[in-house]
Amino acid sequence: MPVKALIFDLDGTLVDTAPDLLHATNHALSVAGRPPVSMAQLRTFVGHGAMALIENGIAATGPALDADALKPLHKSFLDYYRSNIAVESRMYEGLGDLLEKASKKGLRLGVCTNKLEAFSVKLLNQLNILRHFGAVVGGDTLKVMKPNPAPYLETAARLRTKPLDTLMFGDSETDIRTAQAAGVPVIAVSFGYTAKPVQTFNPTHVIDHFSEAWGLVEKYL
Repeated sequence: MPVKALIFDLDGTLVDTAPDLLHATNHALSVAGRPPVSMAQLRTFVGHGAMALIENGIAATGPALDADALKPLHKSFLDYYRSNIAVESRMYEGLGDLLEKASKKGLRLGVCTNKLEAFSVKLLNQLNILRHFGAVVGGDTLKVMKPNPAPYLETAARLRTKPLDTLMFGDSETDIRTAQAAGVPVIAVSFGYTAKPVQTFNPTHVIDHFSEAWGLVEKYL
């Protein structure tokens, strides 16, 4: 069946959010009296939700903390990030052209991310690309997160599209495993946030720049 919708991960796929996530994470770590983590460390933490950023940051800077101690740090992170969500975050080069081409072709567009839904909507709105997306499903939209395929299936449903009529874009093992579990092809970007090269996880395709994406998408139309 021809593809009718494209579904994107957010952090590391649509938008380079690492600078603002780094500031928010280090703000929370400072509240705990911990030293900051580096950008290289942060990039391997992204993709599993805000609490995972805090947990990984704590693990990288000293002894583990129990759940009660992590809760105020999580709140500090969210409060800071909410107010500084698009200070340095930027769309990846070539993305705007891909979104315009897809929209003109009549493809439906959605976002499936482990970022909180309200934060995802706010970020996309501040970057002036929310208008392109007919559905945004976040890490708190359902009771499960990626790589469970349920959020992806929910995104497709909100786009009024059968999952098998969709194509996914992602940047990490989490995204690739999500697409594989949903039984859909996935285009992995090589420039996102991953501890191992995306080729390791056997995506359908790999691109190094969004200028390469439309030629692949057309093969599915």
